[in-house]
Amino acid sequence: MSTENWTRENRNMLLILFILALAVLFLLILKFKIEPFIALLITSFGLALAVRIPISEASAIIADGFGSTLAGVGILIGLGIVFGQFLAKAGAVEKIAEGILSLTGSKKSPAGLALTGTIVSIPVFFDAAFVILNKVIKSLSTKTGIARITFVTALAVGLIVSHSMVIPTPGPLVVAENIGVDLGIFLIAGIFVAVVATLVGGFGYGTFIGRRMKTEITEEAEEVVHDPEVQHSIKRISKKLSFGLIALPIVLILSNTLSQLFIPDNPLSSFFAFVGDKNVALLIAVLVSLVVLKPYIAGPYKAQFNQSMQDAGSILLITGAGGAFGAVINASGMGDYLIEMMTSWNIHILLLAFIFTQILRASLGSATVALVTTSSILGPQIAELAVSPVLLALAICSGAIGLSLPNDSGFWVVNRFGNLTVAQTLKAWSLGGFVAGLTGITLVYIMYFIGQLM
Repeated sequence: MSTENWTRENRNMLLILFILALAVLFLLILKFKIEPFIALLITSFGLALAVRIPISEASAIIADGFGSTLAGVGILIGLGIVFGQFLAKAGAVEKIAEGILSLTGSKKSPAGLALTGTIVSIPVFFDAAFVILNKVIKSLSTKTGIARITFVTALAVGLIVSHSMVIPTPGPLVVAENIGVDLGIFLIAGIFVAVVATLVGGFGYGTFIGRRMKTEITEEAEEVVHDPEVQHSIKRISKKLSFGLIALPIVLILSNTLSQLFIPDNPLSSFFAFVGDKNVALLIAVLVSLVVLKPYIAGPYKAQFNQSMQDAGSILLITGAGGAFGAVINASGMGDYLIEMMTSWNIHILLLAFIFTQILRASLGSATVALVTTSSILGPQIAELAVSPVLLALAICSGAIGLSLPNDSGFWVVNRFGNLTVAQTLKAWSLGGFVAGLTGITLVYIMYFIGQLM
């Protein structure tokens, strides 16, 4: 019996199987501590058999979903991790922090640290960036008299907002690919929403909670913060070079979008289309960084590449498996049914995308898996949704920002290096991210209503 006929007979059972599949996925990851890649594959095969996809087709559907997801972002994720790894090892992250904080001054230093996190998290993964930048927090708190927890919240929220919303980080890249949005426009819109969400959830909420909560600094925590990992340079890199390198792939990608808008018939547009292609732009950035950062990195390049490849392998496997899970959901007809059902509940599609991603984010403890899964389900439906693909992508990304719980490794990074209790981490980091996510979806709806009036 075909899946299409089966779903027509009993669509309520289809929904039950979908919920059970998510429950099994959560159980495998959270209870049995199975790696997300394996857990996603187990759940994908189990769901495929449960919805009566023929055994001969199930493997092909999962493989196609895995491959098609990585075809769009695999090269970019690998290059992005290499780029971020070398920036971090060269000390460029610290220089970017120093540059932004010198502009904001002491009184607005939490805002400066929050915006630093937003910029740094574009090429550098959340965990590494927080550990590297965390050393700035004690000195800032001592110099300004502002509560330490304000700086912890500002930095952590700034990092996670960019991690969830701004390309070329892996999650947003997969969303852009699955939804089918122009990368240049998505980048500009993502940066705008990310900056505002960071200032509200990181700086605003961080200041609010800092006035109501006190934390103590222990020697043990400070010893962890000053890990030798952050003292890696053999020569100090300049602020100009640090900012220039992080801006290079962004400028190249934007050059493609702008040339198509303003000089579409000019021969130069073909050149910008090439250098502004996402893969080429980041490859250029990697090649430039390999040449110019060599004097600033201690140790052999081979060791840096090996570490980058290990990080890339894990992210690629999880990303591909998330795409495979989404492919099974769509092959079963579940994606269509979920859209129809939630439309009947009168939940607008942008809010639906936000809520669905938020539920997955909180339950699984992974922003990337939440982004990949939701965009894999909604992406194929974009033609029928009558909504801007850019706004839909931003709504999905907004849902991945907040409600990081103890099942998320990032929760414990903030808890340990921020020297917070679990209760303080929930109030500062989890709720701060949630406020930032709500700000993001609010901005999405403001843009949506403005578009409706025009």
